[in-house]
Amino acid sequence: MATTFTLLTVHAHPDDESSKGPATVAKLRDKGIRSVLVTCTGGEEGDVNNPAMDRPGIRENLAQIRSEELEKAVKIIGYDRLYLLGYRDSGMPGKPSNLRPDSFAQAPLEEAGDKLIEVIRKEKPQVMVTYHENQAGYPHPDHLKVHDVSIYAFDFCGHLGYKPELGEPHHVSKLYYSAWSTNRARAFHRKFLELGLESPFSEERLNRPGNDEEITTRIDVRGYFNVRKDALLAHATQIDPTSHFWFGLPDEISEELWPYEDYILARSHAGQVETSGGFEDDLFFGLDEK
Repeated sequence: MATTFTLLTVHAHPDDESSKGPATVAKLRDKGIRSVLVTCTGGEEGDVNNPAMDRPGIRENLAQIRSEELEKAVKIIGYDRLYLLGYRDSGMPGKPSNLRPDSFAQAPLEEAGDKLIEVIRKEKPQVMVTYHENQAGYPHPDHLKVHDVSIYAFDFCGHLGYKPELGEPHHVSKLYYSAWSTNRARAFHRKFLELGLESPFSEERLNRPGNDEEITTRIDVRGYFNVRKDALLAHATQIDPTSHFWFGLPDEISEELWPYEDYILARSHAGQVETSGGFEDDLFFGLDEK
């Protein structure tokens, strides 16, 4: 692949980049493909999920600490550039923080979309990854807003007459949604029980609505398990290293049990491209070198 290819991923909070697609980015990096991360909020409303970090001075400085954690994760994953849209974390659904005027949830769509368009026109990615509009399983206001802002930017970034002050128009060829397979959760649940371990997956989690039938693209990321693990652990306030959910199985079992990161091709300007095995195995599949 040509080094001129660029991937742009859009995430809501610091740590989302480490739980959704980090191994894909690392694999592309090793192929010489640039990756750009846009993080929309500072994660100010996040909980301190690691008991070892729940101590004086942490909550009071959570925004700064989460920024530092993000910088560490970006280096581990191998992103070339990080952009911060600069909005405040909106917090969980129904919280008063949703209504703060500086929150991402309250940001005017055009304003936030223009910020993302400016990044797109500067970095000129061929592929963009964002969140699905159907987030019934985890309807966080910021995740919903990421979808809306990404679609707005994807639609307008290439328009010749749209705000030339934001840069030269650029069409993104393909737009993907990152996907969390329900079948993946069920496979891990079964493996915990098979090994005589208590499963961290509740019935609610196992029955959470998924998008398995929509998955179009499955990236084999064997050999990159430690990238994801180390990137998650970089977010020390958010990720408990003793977490049964994240790290309850031996690394080698986890890697082989579901050695993929899954995506849904949502929009494409690249035309119809036939795959031989049913799934695309590359986010840049079907694109010519530019």
